[in-house]
Amino acid sequence: MDKNLNRREFIKTTAATTAGVATIASGITLTTYANVASENPVTNEKRWGMLIDTNKLTETDIDDMIDACQEEQGWGSEILSTGDQKSGWIKKIKVKDTATDRISNLALMCQHCEEPPCVDVCPTNASMKREDGIVLVDKHLCIGCRYCMMACPYDARSFVHEELTDQREHMPRGKGTVESCTMCVHKVDKGEQPACVEAVDSDAVIFGDLYDSNSKINQTLKKIQSAQIRADLNLNTAVRYSGI
Repeated sequence: MDKNLNRREFIKTTAATTAGVATIASGITLTTYANVASENPVTNEKRWGMLIDTNKLTETDIDDMIDACQEEQGWGSEILSTGDQKSGWIKKIKVKDTATDRISNLALMCQHCEEPPCVDVCPTNASMKREDGIVLVDKHLCIGCRYCMMACPYDARSFVHEELTDQREHMPRGKGTVESCTMCVHKVDKGEQPACVEAVDSDAVIFGDLYDSNSKINQTLKKIQSAQIRADLNLNTAVRYSGI
């Protein structure tokens, strides 16, 4: 999913209308996102985040991240959906600095904001933020109104337009619901890394606890300059970028 955009323009507004009724595929049980192994409890003493180095991240790396996310979560298998109707949990974005003509490759996904607009506008509390900062959608509560899609300044959410098969047990998806990057919460709760991070060999993507002063991501952020996408919105995103 390539998009060529100027730095000031690469966040587009998603126009969405028509509320739908959420339907989770039969035979799929949604385990609560807060149901965590005792050795890794969900707590506000942690905040999971990601640092993406655009100087190290290649187009191939982003393709590998997208492939890993699709394989892990099961999105992208839609048959009838076309164009913007297709799900896209990670998008490959080309950002051009108009002053220098330098082009950066970005992997853009849900930014897991500290103050998520998607949560503020959700009428059913389906859009939610865990204590550790991961922003999620409860598919049992989602009615498909798509208010959250309109509120997201990162165009990070997708709407499921068709009946689905070949579901992942840890990630139920259903026609008429909204979905986006979960930061692989099912893996994080077991002490593992998100699939997209595991797909990149170098330190192009670093994942960890932003609050832990001893974590690699915390130590790296202290040493290098990093940026938030649309920092002017004061959302305090958990995904940061260096090299832009």
